[in-house]
Amino acid sequence: SALAADDGASNRLNVPRDQWVSPSQIAEKLAAQGYKVHKIETDDGAYEVDMTDKNGVLIEAHVHPATGELLPGYDD
Repeated sequence: SALAADDGASNRLNVPRDQWVSPSQIAEKLAAQGYKVHKIETDDGAYEVDMTDKNGVLIEAHVHPATGELLPGYDD
């Protein structure tokens, strides 16, 4: 993918703060997908979310701050 550069900086989103949706909107979006959100904090230009899936598996994920999309491998 175009995001998979190896300098580590290219996957940072740099979304302007005024385009971020609120944590409660992120939680609602994830809940609609079947996740149970426990904690949302900002981390390195994205939201970091601790949540459990419908099987009760704990997931620590990064979420795009403007769209609420999950960002697999964001901080790897």
